[in-house]
Order: sequence, then structure tokens, then C-alpha cells
Amino acid sequence: MADGGRVKHDSPSSSPSAGRKKAQQSPASKTRYSVNAPGHCFRKVTLTKPTFCHHCSDFIWGIVGFVCEVCNFMSHEKCIKHIRTVCSCMAPTQVRGPVAHCFGPAGLKKRFCCVCRKHLEGSSALRCEVCELHVHSDCAPFSISDCRFCHKDGGQDIDTYQHHWREGNVSSGARCEVCRRTCSSSDVLAGMRCEWCGVTAHASCYIIISPECSLGRLQNLILHPSCVRICSRNFSKMHCYRISENSQHGEMDTLDDVDTPSTVTAKETQSSGSPDTGKQMLKVFDGDDAAKRNQFRLVAIPRIIKNEEVVSYAEFYFLYRQEAALRALYIPDEPQGYELQSYGQQGLFTDDIINRNGTPDNKPVFKDSASEFWLLRAKPRETEVLKIYAGWQKVGINHVSVTAGKSTTVDSVIKEVLSLLGKQNENPENFNLVEVLMSSKQVQRQVLNGQELLLDKLQEIRKISLRQMNQTRYYIEERRNGVVQVNLLLGGLPTQLDKEEYTHLLSEHLAIKSHLVTMTHVYAGQGAVVLQISCFSEAERIYMLAKDISISGKPLCSLVIPDITQSKLPKGSCPLLVFVNLKSGGLKGREILYSFRKLLNPHQVFELSSGGPLPGLHTFRDVPRFRILVCGGDGTVGWVLGVLESIRHKIACPEPAISIVPLGTGNDLARVLRWGAGYSGEDPYNILISVDEAEEVHMDRWTILLDAQEMTEDGKENDFLEPPKIVQMNNYFGLGIDAELSLDFHHAREEEPDKFNSRFHNKGVYVKVGLQKLSHTRNLHKDIRLQVDKQDIELPSIEGLIFLNIPSWGSGADLWGSDSDSRFGRPRIDDGMLEVVGVTGVVHMGQVQSGLRSGIRIAQGSYIRITMTKPIPVQVDGEPWIQSPGQIIISAAGPKVCMLRKAKTKQKKQSGSLKEVRSDSPAPSDGGQ
Repeated sequence: MADGGRVKHDSPSSSPSAGRKKAQQSPASKTRYSVNAPGHCFRKVTLTKPTFCHHCSDFIWGIVGFVCEVCNFMSHEKCIKHIRTVCSCMAPTQVRGPVAHCFGPAGLKKRFCCVCRKHLEGSSALRCEVCELHVHSDCAPFSISDCRFCHKDGGQDIDTYQHHWREGNVSSGARCEVCRRTCSSSDVLAGMRCEWCGVTAHASCYIIISPECSLGRLQNLILHPSCVRICSRNFSKMHCYRISENSQHGEMDTLDDVDTPSTVTAKETQSSGSPDTGKQMLKVFDGDDAAKRNQFRLVAIPRIIKNEEVVSYAEFYFLYRQEAALRALYIPDEPQGYELQSYGQQGLFTDDIINRNGTPDNKPVFKDSASEFWLLRAKPRETEVLKIYAGWQKVGINHVSVTAGKSTTVDSVIKEVLSLLGKQNENPENFNLVEVLMSSKQVQRQVLNGQELLLDKLQEIRKISLRQMNQTRYYIEERRNGVVQVNLLLGGLPTQLDKEEYTHLLSEHLAIKSHLVTMTHVYAGQGAVVLQISCFSEAERIYMLAKDISISGKPLCSLVIPDITQSKLPKGSCPLLVFVNLKSGGLKGREILYSFRKLLNPHQVFELSSGGPLPGLHTFRDVPRFRILVCGGDGTVGWVLGVLESIRHKIACPEPAISIVPLGTGNDLARVLRWGAGYSGEDPYNILISVDEAEEVHMDRWTILLDAQEMTEDGKENDFLEPPKIVQMNNYFGLGIDAELSLDFHHAREEEPDKFNSRFHNKGVYVKVGLQKLSHTRNLHKDIRLQVDKQDIELPSIEGLIFLNIPSWGSGADLWGSDSDSRFGRPRIDDGMLEVVGVTGVVHMGQVQSGLRSGIRIAQGSYIRITMTKPIPVQVDGEPWIQSPGQIIISAAGPKVCMLRKAKTKQKKQSGSLKEVRSDSPAPSDGGQ
């Protein structure tokens, strides 16, 4: 199967005379077609339903087509000679540098499996969180580690980056970069796409394209892989990319194993039919490990014709079964080198191999049907041809081949390989032979002992698993005494401690070894520290132990943090730091997170539920210029701005500009900055283009000091009720009825948080609590005194008082109004002034929301003092609470913050000058969602 494609016209179920003629002929040696892509095993089939060619994507007219028995590649007869796509069984030979995948549950869009090329259906589909690999759960073990290369691992040093091509699942309407014709298909797995720059091409055209990748239109936003370094030997890619492994990923724990009986039975039964079709189902193990786990592959073959005269036909039949088993296991070898052993006939019935699970009487599961279970074995070989790859990846030759015999040691192979690579003058003792297992979920490396017999090593791997042998590669690498440097960020610690106190705390709970661990950064305000660890095992121990420890009732958070080398950053680049709040926008946050991980470097995309904004800001601390994209509501934006302000003196970028993907309920700040009223499925690629083209604007931030004090009957301050509280405000601050509605909404969401997963439901609940307050009256003007810029302001009869920093309130309502007034200036987000507005009740608020009225303009100013004589509901950017009597002071919070305003796009004219900041539902900010 390994050498070239072939088309089979006959099957073992043909006449006995035909069987005698071909008794000594391998099924692999039948009629061959000249196919440029190796590994395919084509046979002619009769089409019974509409079918499309996987090469040209055109419909196959007629009833005859050609299908690969390994990967299900379907083709016209005229297209076979032009096929360039290699078979799935040859995929390991196409990997330049093995990088493991990060599997997660698949999305809802129509996709095709990259292994068997069939349509993905049901809940068993998986996708890689970093690249565009989509597979069935039972095909995942046969995918190989060909994910995107997103960072340098340890001592790797690669200066040029090439296209990372992935076949199929190309967006509709994509055109070939070479011939400019459509290369996408919604019917089959067709077309090629670079997962860095997004260039698309036909499978027969992409080889013409220059191999070097420029990262495409988003190159200024992408964190270039050459500048990211991380030592990840003991950490999976899920840990390195901070991808949470929750209950949804439970089915992925066994991805490195061959399929379970139930999964395979369901899938194979659909295509192989019942016993009446003349098919026999064999359950084949690929080695001892699969037999122990009772994990087999179902192989469908024609039933043997019981004709005693056809002795030679039986020999052919057994050869056919071996080849069918190899095809089912995606092994590109000829069947003559293998044999199928009946599982109960070779002395394998031992306690350490038999899987006794699932039998009520604890008996072996194979006893009653031993003939159905088979073990595929490789025949003993006197010699073995090995491909050895150059680990430094700067040699012109991709690999060299050497022959290993019974007495061949690792040291002798190293000498021979160095000679073939033109490095015969190098000292062999300075090189290692490394065995790399390129499984789909994790890449495992092992340095071989110099005196180890290589042939025995290979035979042992084949005995354990033939699939594992097919996914194993050998590299020759220089021995380096590289410095191990693993950076871990530990969060969830008590705040406002010094370095010595944090060191003592970690020594007490984690028993860290001081000679291996250095505390490089302390973020006391966030209760987090960064540890630099010089030992892989110690780093792994601390990482895993911290996840199970709580300090002061708060669980710790541990994250692997990459290093960004500033000198390696491309000139003029401005990488984008992305924060995604999965609690905002229902399930949309997860899809956005997935899309941005694919379009950008996953090391620049951070999920806020894992440590908040600090891990991302710490990672980008040495980047001289970068921008931030916050995917969440107004509360999420305020969260990021607050952490950024607290550590601004520790980052190199003086003023990171912030853009927004609105996932909250109100999204008032996003409306003002033209990012929209809410995310409604826009193309993430277009969002990134808009961020790159956005203009920078400045916005005021305000500090609110809440000083609760007991008040006497005459309104004088008596004593403190609670310590002063300081909060930051970005959008607005409200007292009275506005805050009371927000508080009722907040309580409703706390009682049933699972129901508040859509913007429509959230606004419906807000309307409901508003209707309940129609008959409510509160003479707010009698309970507070107001000073603006040290001048007393007489308040009209109102129930709510709101201080605006932006011209949008309650999901886009224009509370200040657009009418000109000589007493006040035109509001701006950077004018250093707050607008003070009053509302008379719920009805008035509803009229403002519908655009019939505006609020009652009271004042403008930069310094506000409020004196409260009674407890009053208050809210800051949608976060409500009951504030005790006392003083409230609002003043400017230091320097203005830099925001990104979306550039105006040429669209159809819309009526209403305030269309950008209006909405038809009354809700305040999302309050953090």
C-alpha cells in the first residue's frame, strides 16, 4: 500500500477459477494507476446515490466511480492521474514538525472528517481548538500531530515560517490563489487553506505557491511564533494554551486509544450492512495494548467461499484479510509482512491481556467467539529501514535512510547518519537519537540509550501497537545543556502582601524548593505571583498541586505563561491581546474564543475565567506596542481597565488601546465607540480587520469615594458606619430608581443564573421588574444634597439621579438629549466633565428608552459631592448595591484611557442621528457580563 496508488477491479468474492489464477498474487499488486499522491488504494465502485469528486469537486455523472479503500477519497476516472492529496495512512510522512492537537467538542457548522473524509454528524465529532482539524471521535486516534507551530519549544530556533496547509472545510466562496477559480465545496472535503495567512488553493495548485508564509492581512495583529518561547516538555498543549478541560471534554480522555467496541460498531454497521450482504465482520487488535484494553477495529470482508478444491484461494483470502486490517488501521505497508492471529490460538489467553470487564460472571469476553477476534502482528524481520530526520531543521535534506540489523546500536546509527548528512567530522558523542511518538493528543519524546539495539526496540513497539509504530519518528539532535525555565503564574492568593509573605505562604502550602524556584513578579493588588522554575518535574508538581489547594477559602489558579522575546518582534507590529468572557453572550463567547484562537496565535487569546486579565497583561509586559480586544459586556471592559490601571507601571506599552466585541446586555460603551449594540454572529475575521483599522480616542475615567457615615437628625455627620470604599466608573453612576431596578435584576439573576444566557431574556426580566415599580414613589431630592464643582445644586422633584460619562445609557438611550442648551456644553467622552441628569420615575425612564423624552438636565461638572441622609440603592456601570448614608465624592481618575473607535463604514443611510447609540429595550449595563 505504501508505493503509489492503485485501483482494484476484482475482489476475493469472484469466481473460484479467478482465485486459482491469482492465488500467489497480492491484492496490492493488482492493476495500478499512476497516482502522484502515495498511499491511496482505489477500487471501482457502482454509485447508488449522488456523489462528488474529491479532487475537482464536480458531480460524478454515471454510475461508476473510484474510491480509496483507506480514506474514502472518491474520484472520477479522469481525475485519478492528477490527484496530489496523499492518503490518510501517509499523513505521518507529511509532518514537518510534530505539534499535538487540543481537541474539544465540535461546533454546529457542517464539517468533514480530515481522516475518513466523511461528513461529521452527531455529538461524537471533535475539533482542534487551535487549528481547523475536524474528526470523528473514533478517527481521532488515527490523526497525527500536525497542528500549527505557535511557539518555540525550549531550544528550538526556527527563523522562517512556512504555510501550514489544511485540506477541506474551506469557507464558501473561497477562490484559489493560483487559478482564481472557486476551490471550496459544501459537498466533500476539498480545497487547501493556510491556517496562518488564510490563503486558499486547489489541492493541485497549492504546491506552486511559495512556501514562506507572511501571515497575511492580519500580520500586524498576530503575535509571531518566532518571538514566543515556552518550555513545555511535561505540559500538554491544553495547559500551554490555557484551554480548560471541563466535563464536556470527558470523551476525549481516551483519544490516544483505538476505538471502543460500541463506537466502532455503530459506525461500521451503517456502511457494512447485515450478514445477508455477504460481509464478515472481524474484530482486529493492532497489538498487545489494544488487546488489554479491549479496543478493536471492525473490519468488513467478503465471506470465504467454502470450496475444498480452491486451496490456493484460501491463501489469497487470508492475504486479503491482512490488507483489509491494515487499511482499517491506516498502516501504509504491504500485507505480506503481516499476519492475522486468532486471538485464542496463540497462547495470548493470559490474565494480563484479557479484558474481563462487562461480563457478569467475570469470564473472558472472547471465549465464546474467539474466531471473531484477531490480532494483527508484524512478521519478524532481519533488517529494518529507518528514516532519520535532522532535528536542527536547517539541513537541506529532509531525512536520510539507514538500515538497522540485529547488532545495530543507537551509537552506530548516529555515526552513519552524520556521515550521510555531511557531518562526519562532528563528534558523535555530541548527538542524541530521539524517538518521537506523534500521537494526535500529545507528542512524546524519548532520548535513546547509545548501546540500545535498535531492531529490538522497533519490534517491541510493533508488538505493543502497530498504529504507534506508524506514528513514531526518529530525530538526530545535538546535545544541549539548555537552561530549563518554566514560568507559572499563581493567582487566588491573599492581596496586599509583600514578597517575603508570599514566599512563606507558598512554602507552607506548596513546599516549593527555594533552590529551583524564583519569584520574579509580585502583583499584590491582584493576589498573584509569577514563579520561574528551573526543573520540569518541580514545575509540573507545583502546577498540579496548586489546582487542588485553597488558601483562606479561595482556590488557587495556576497557569503556564510563555515568554515573549521583544527583539524577535517584527518591525512595526502591534499584536492584539484578546480577552474573552465566556459568561457573557451565552454560548457565543465560546465560539468567539475558538475563532480567535484559530485566526491569531493562541498565546495571545486569554479566557477571563482563568485568572482574569492579569495573565494576559503579564505575558505582554515587554511588548512595546500592542492593542487589546475585550469580548464581553461593559462590566468586563471595566474589569480589564481596572487591572490595566493598577499594573500600568509594570508594562512597557505606555497606552494600550482597547476595542470591544459587545457580548453583554446593555453594551453602552460599545455603542458609543461604534462596535454595535451586541454581537450577532459577525465574521471574526472582519472584526479583526475593523480593530486594525480603528482610530484611537481618549475617554475619561472617574474615581468614586463612598464614605458611609451615621447621620444625625439635623443632617450632620456623627460616626463611621463602614470603611470608605473606592470604585472606578467608566459609563455612568446612578442613585435611586435606576439603581433599584438594576438591583432587582441582579437578585433575579443570582437566584436563577442559568436562565440569564441571552440578551433577549435579560431585557425581558428588566422590563418585568420595571413594571413592578410603577406605583413606587421615592422623594430622592429630599434624601440627598448635591454639590457640583463646590456649588450647591437645587434638585427638582425626582426619583433617580444619574451621572453620565458617555452619551448612552440603559442599552443605548440618549438620556441627556440632543437639543442645544446655552447653559451646558456638548457632551464628549473626553471633555473631563460629567453630565448630571434626573428622572421622575419608571414611566419617565420608559419614555427615554423609546426616544419620546430625555432626562431632566441638572448640571455639568468635574467634581461631584453627594450627601445622603438615608440608605439608597446605587449602581456603578450596572453593578448595584444599597449604599449606607454618608458622603459620595466623584473626581477624575488620573490620566484618560485610550479606546479604539470603529472606523465608519459605507452603508445605507439610516434615519435618526442617534441610531448608533439607541436601542429598543430598556436595560442598563450587563454588570460584568
